[in-house]
Amino acid sequence: MPSFFNSWFPFIYLYGVGGIFFFFGLFIIKKSGAIDLEKKHHKFWMKAMIFGYFYFVALHFFLIIAALYF
Repeated sequence: MPSFFNSWFPFIYLYGVGGIFFFFGLFIIKKSGAIDLEKKHHKFWMKAMIFGYFYFVALHFFLIIAALYF
């Protein structure tokens, strides 16, 4: 079985550090006024970006589980 540093550490780094940059980017978008969450289509795309991030986290998580234990 692969060690923690070969399987889970890259996952944590990818979505931890990458998530910091992603959510910081969303914060900058909101603070700069580039997105108006009162508008329906802006709200849709904000939700789509956040959902997409967590969708890929979950997909990658389950694929790592499948590779390690099945």
